[in-house]
Amino acid sequence: MVFYASRPQSSHEQVLSQTSQKSSNFPERHIGPNCDDIQQMLELLGISNLDTLIDKTVPQAIRLKQSLQLPEALSEYAALAKLKQIAVKNEVYRSFIGMGYYDCITPPVIQRNILENPGWYTAYTPYQSEIAQGRLEALLNFQTMIIDLTGLEIANASLLDEATAAAEAMSMSYGVCKNKANTYFVSQDCHPQTIDVLQTRAKPLGIKIVVGDHQTFDFAQPIFGAILQYPATDGTIYDYRAFIEKAHAEGALVTVAADPLSLTLLTPPGEFGADIAVGSTQRFGIPLGFGGPHAAYFATKEEYKRQVPGRIVGVSKDSQGKTALRLALQTREQHIRRDKATSNICTAQVLLAVMASMYAVYHGSAGLKEIAENIHSKTVMLAEGLKRLGYSIISENFFDTLKVELGTRSKNAILKACEAQKINLRIYDEIAVGISLGETTTLQDLEDILDIFTFENKLAFTLEELDNPKSKIQNLKSFSRKTSYLTHPVFNSYHSETELLRYLHKLESKDLSLTTSMIPLGSCTMKLNATSEMIPVTWTEFGNIHPFAPRSQTQGYQILFDQLEEWLAEITGFAGISLQPNAGSQGEYTGLLVIREYHESRKEQHRNVCLIPTSAHGTNPASAVMSGMKVVPVACDVEGNVDLNDLKAKAEKHSNQLAALMVTYPSTHGVFEEQIQEICAVVHSHGGQVYMDGANMNAQVGLCRPGDFGADVCHLNLHKTFCIPHGGGGPGMGPIGVASHLVPFLPGHSVVQMHSKGGGTPPLPTPQRHLLQAGEPVQRSGSSPLPNATCFKPGNPSNAVAPPHSPIGAIAAAPWGSASILVISWMYIAMMGADGLKDATKVAILNANYIAKRLEKYYPVLYKGKNALVAHECILDLRSLKKSANIDIDDIAKRLMDYGFHAPTVSWPVAGTIMVEPTESESKQELDRFCDAMIAIRKEIAEIESGKMDAQDNVLKNAPHTAESLITGEWHHPYSREQAAYPAPWTREHKFWMSVGRIDNAYGDRNFVCSCLPMDAYS
Repeated sequence: MVFYASRPQSSHEQVLSQTSQKSSNFPERHIGPNCDDIQQMLELLGISNLDTLIDKTVPQAIRLKQSLQLPEALSEYAALAKLKQIAVKNEVYRSFIGMGYYDCITPPVIQRNILENPGWYTAYTPYQSEIAQGRLEALLNFQTMIIDLTGLEIANASLLDEATAAAEAMSMSYGVCKNKANTYFVSQDCHPQTIDVLQTRAKPLGIKIVVGDHQTFDFAQPIFGAILQYPATDGTIYDYRAFIEKAHAEGALVTVAADPLSLTLLTPPGEFGADIAVGSTQRFGIPLGFGGPHAAYFATKEEYKRQVPGRIVGVSKDSQGKTALRLALQTREQHIRRDKATSNICTAQVLLAVMASMYAVYHGSAGLKEIAENIHSKTVMLAEGLKRLGYSIISENFFDTLKVELGTRSKNAILKACEAQKINLRIYDEIAVGISLGETTTLQDLEDILDIFTFENKLAFTLEELDNPKSKIQNLKSFSRKTSYLTHPVFNSYHSETELLRYLHKLESKDLSLTTSMIPLGSCTMKLNATSEMIPVTWTEFGNIHPFAPRSQTQGYQILFDQLEEWLAEITGFAGISLQPNAGSQGEYTGLLVIREYHESRKEQHRNVCLIPTSAHGTNPASAVMSGMKVVPVACDVEGNVDLNDLKAKAEKHSNQLAALMVTYPSTHGVFEEQIQEICAVVHSHGGQVYMDGANMNAQVGLCRPGDFGADVCHLNLHKTFCIPHGGGGPGMGPIGVASHLVPFLPGHSVVQMHSKGGGTPPLPTPQRHLLQAGEPVQRSGSSPLPNATCFKPGNPSNAVAPPHSPIGAIAAAPWGSASILVISWMYIAMMGADGLKDATKVAILNANYIAKRLEKYYPVLYKGKNALVAHECILDLRSLKKSANIDIDDIAKRLMDYGFHAPTVSWPVAGTIMVEPTESESKQELDRFCDAMIAIRKEIAEIESGKMDAQDNVLKNAPHTAESLITGEWHHPYSREQAAYPAPWTREHKFWMSVGRIDNAYGDRNFVCSCLPMDAYS
């Protein structure tokens, strides 16, 4: 999967590289408007130049007085060459570590046509379902796959990783269990990173974690839930029926963390009593990527459908009665439930879930079973060989993983032999190692592994002698699956590359992405995801590294992390960065946990009040509640700013309990609040900390820094400001930056020793072993002064020595989150440089003000800043149209589809409005096209207001118009087919056709279905 050849540079290439180091023109390619366009846009605003616009928009008191100290911008070619030099410092060993991560094969047809295809990776979350039918169908396939494999009734459209999915299961169990217990049982046979995340998530909620042996747990203390690993982390397959029966008798819910590939051979969790099943679909064609991104799954019983975290794709119908898909049960969205939310998850791993689903579509049930049987067969052969060599295997019932007792053999000798073979095994302790096989394991791999255990003696047997069919059958006999799975035609129709290729492109054609037009969603920053930024994602040196590989093999990744952390610290003005949070919601949560731990270190555990402006995104209060805080809302004034008087009153009232303020800057209303420094000062004066939501960081980069004007913590959406693509609703990355006093509390990890650049223990030569014993707490990396995901601003002595406090523990399964996509942000910053980043921010602000100015005569701009200007986004007020023409916000959103556009953010943060964010990547031509569409729609509304067009039967109420609705049957509408289909000149040149009409969401919720329907339902 290497697309940038790993080979020495020729002398010609070296010259090119050297001459292109200082001649980057990438900012000109990234930024849409050219110099002439910028001047024309400024003339419309009545402003002479771009710097004057910024002076009038961004408060002078917070402006940076110097340029960012970043490396000089590189050309695309030079940046790729430099990153390749970093990448080759990673050593790609054969990984048999397991622990939920396995080598697998990404079918090339899936890699090229999904992972590397901007038609898939630049699409946004499918909130406008009519123009997202392709990825919704792929996600419905994913849900169906999970339902079939787990034997449960419903599944969601994916979660972030297995460990956080387990934590979501714990939270859901806590919420729905009626026995009032606060203890959660965690099997010691779960993966250690899962136990770590569960410990972290349980603490602020007051949940007591008991880690123990499920075989001896006596239920003496009431529990509300339990989690079991299937197969166990050491490979053992247990019969959990007796334990589950006892747990149910206590009123507890049981979660099973199951490997989905094993479920093609093993009895599914739903058939032996599990209430919830979670796991990772990484081995369904997703590269290891040093930990991610990978799509987790979550399945449960239908009775819990309104408590399921994340998103569920459901089946409904459109205005013509045709089957159509949409996000189901929207009342579960956190921006609606706010502080009543049970989860802060507002996204998924859509791109990865799509890949996993297509892996199943491509292979089908027979293909998946063949892969699983092949892996199991090799594992049985390996076990037989190890036994012949005199080793003991701890379990006779296994799928793909063996725990091998070394006896009198030396662990160090084993490790030395592993190094010679470039093989990684899991090291438990001095007397045992683990071996996990995967889809890529060959017979030669088996020979090499066995050679490791012979201590340089020659094998006295052949692999053919180990191939005993009876052993394979006996091993799984009492656990073998009896039920069928993946019987739907979609999993049995596309097994040739030709057929799958056509299916993928059929789905892609149903989705509007950045390949079609701008996606002007406010607060979502849908900017260019440059090809040069995406190329390194599929390099083997980044993609084929296990997250728990020894640090000596991941020097390239460590350099990447160090440089990216330094750059992000410089951009934000913070002392430390953690790259572990693997979504924006996780960044929010992590930041609040860091604040919480800081207060506890000062013996101020009573500080639990979190002030949140009423305009905040709904994940803010959800994150606060998950962090064990009490939400107190702060009012906004008529200008949309935080009401300073109300803030002062609330801070004074809760002074002794004040933990934090969560604030978005620029504000959620799209303006730079002049009083941001005073807002921070008020909170600090009462002992609180300021958490800044980084959703709007695209308006700050190079102009001002949160760490300079009062924020203590800020999360960064790398999938917004720093160019990681949205992927149809994921992946994302949400690292946090923190001030120096919070650095000691940044996340650690129980599996990998994370040490700081400022000191700490040396890197471990092997993956950290599972140190858990029954009932013992998770082993933290607290022996190291600071977590590795920390960088220091030079010359700041306060950062030199950290107080003796521990990190908060893991908040993601992998130490550096979704590490493989960090190369995208590295490339972006490296190619933009300080000046390019600053110019991008300026143009983002210009583009937003240009749209606001062009449209203000037609749609009032709800909020403006001090000089009647907006930040990088603007809110257009459409509320009067309901009264004047009975036009809802959805009518305009759906009509925009006829013009070839995705709607802006609708009815948030103010109902009846739209929030528009153009980003710096959109050209003036595209901005004008969007404005022309909005102006034309306003004229269509005017015809309704004047009575010229019918108030009920009109182009807006009937939008969007499909090709089928235009060419079949009689046309009874008072407007023409042409007016419906081709409302603007550009639609005649290139028309995006919706595959379905307006979708009936209410019907779908009344008739809830979240798996593939029989084929006759689509006819």
